[in-house]
Amino acid sequence: MYSVGIITASDKGARGERQDVSGKLIQTVMEEKGYIIKKYVILPDNAETLAQEMVDMADKLHLNLILTTGGTGFSQRDVTPEATLKVITKQAPGISEAIRYNSLQITPKAMLSRGISGIRDKTLIVNLPGSPKAVQECLGFIVDTLHHGLQILVGDASECAESLKDQ
Repeated sequence: MYSVGIITASDKGARGERQDVSGKLIQTVMEEKGYIIKKYVILPDNAETLAQEMVDMADKLHLNLILTTGGTGFSQRDVTPEATLKVITKQAPGISEAIRYNSLQITPKAMLSRGISGIRDKTLIVNLPGSPKAVQECLGFIVDTLHHGLQILVGDASECAESLKDQ
């Protein structure tokens, strides 16, 4: 199965002033789906720190998937998308578009999410919102399709189209 890194972006969480429910929820959901959690960290809302952790998870640990939670809103300290943009080489906008589209069916506040998704070498990085409820919903929208994307990214599958024999 595929390896996962989880990054929670939270000043209060990094200082031990807030329990990280969202990061733990990501861990639970992904483990239930058969993914292997290799690293889980809580970091302050600092673009350089977040970007460096993403680089380390991708380049040193060679993780297949990095899921971030938090730092995707309008606050001055919300910098997770900017950190992600610094480290990815390809954008994967459909993932974040699917998250926002499906989330808009639940709340109009979903339009305020700035989360992005992208690829660094053979690692997919996806920004999730910070609230546990939103994390649960958003993972539900994407987790099954992410598996196929990872298969293609790491070379376990070669194409998305069905072959003629599958029709």
